[in-house]
Amino acid sequence: MKVRVYVDGFNLYYGALKARPAARWLDLVALARLLRPADTMDAVRYFTARVKSDQDPTAPGKQKLYLAALGTLPEVSVHFGQFRTHPVAMPLADPGPGKRRTVRVLKTEEKGSDVNLATALLLDGLDGLYESAVVISDDSDLESPIREVHQRFGPVHVVSPRGPSSTPTGPKAPYVMSHTGSSWTPLESGLLFAAQLPSPLILPSDRTIYRPPSWS
Repeated sequence: MKVRVYVDGFNLYYGALKARPAARWLDLVALARLLRPADTMDAVRYFTARVKSDQDPTAPGKQKLYLAALGTLPEVSVHFGQFRTHPVAMPLADPGPGKRRTVRVLKTEEKGSDVNLATALLLDGLDGLYESAVVISDDSDLESPIREVHQRFGPVHVVSPRGPSSTPTGPKAPYVMSHTGSSWTPLESGLLFAAQLPSPLILPSDRTIYRPPSWS
């Protein structure tokens, strides 16, 4: 089948890559082909936002390097949301007698990736650009668009970066996402390590880039 792959970048990072630095130099095309070896894959859409240096001054540089590496893969297109920082009042865990019960903090949130992914998934389906789709995300906000695409345009295979959640009776798949598309499967860590970009890597500009040392 003709398949397109839609990757929720931050969901993938926090669900599978944050704890595995050596897997972060990820070849999304190789991963897509490992996930659907019998299908014909013509496009991988990657949804992310440009990170800030608030907590890690090296993060923007490493992301820029990774995005440059993805730019060597003609099948990959990158779609940006944005980070928004705003003050919010948060309750204190233990304010103590007679003390103020809230504190104002700056909260940074990534906005737009889930909407951008859902929009691309629906419009690509409407344009007949795939026979089946793969969505790499655990974001339950995608439940409705995935369900609609599954009913209108073809199978949607949900791949979970986080995998089954722990319950008193044992591991269990998240109900919402596992009952949304045609299939639900956890993203095996072995596939991440098997789908790594080369290092060094030569860009179209003839510049040579390397995997960040902290990702080795």
